[in-house]
Amino acid sequence: MRPSFVLLVLTVLACIYYTQACEPGQSQQGCKISGASCTCGYGCKTEFIYKSKRACLSALRERSSNVCYRLPCVRGICIQTVQEPGYACKCEGTGYFGRRCEKACPTALMHGMVFPHECIVI
Repeated sequence: MRPSFVLLVLTVLACIYYTQACEPGQSQQGCKISGASCTCGYGCKTEFIYKSKRACLSALRERSSNVCYRLPCVRGICIQTVQEPGYACKCEGTGYFGRRCEKACPTALMHGMVFPHECIVI
């Protein structure tokens, strides 16, 4: 067999395999973010979520400018802010407090200690 024919058969089989990995009717042409770049091709709608390379690149720029994407909060919810360091971690309801929600809430109030408001359960 000629190598080009074998390559063609393998390509077709790979396409069939990947499109069958999706739910029926859930395959589409589109783009996805792969690391720090956009990859376009054919696959599941849940993976190739961007309709065009332009939409994918726009999402990639937005993601790289969002400090919360880098997951600075150990726990809780990250919110972008204008003031340095560019984010705030909301720790309420996690059982932790601190700038990055990294400190466990105290189980008892110690003398002279201010009880963190994030640790108050109502």
